[in-house]
Amino acid sequence: MPPRDFLTRRNALWAQLRSLPPGSPKFEAALAELSALIGWDRERVLGGLGLRAGDVPPTGEQRP
Repeated sequence: MPPRDFLTRRNALWAQLRSLPPGSPKFEAALAELSALIGWDRERVLGGLGLRAGDVPPTGEQRP
């Protein structure tokens, strides 16, 4: 992937994560894609969003 495409996709995924409710299926999909793209584990990506693993419901489960 050319560097510009990488940066565009990376930035789009960060923006998408900021706009989605944590734990939602779309959030989890974007988190997984970003994690694979940049080589960070789930906890580190969540930390980049200012969240901890305990702040996010388990995959696919939303809090009421």
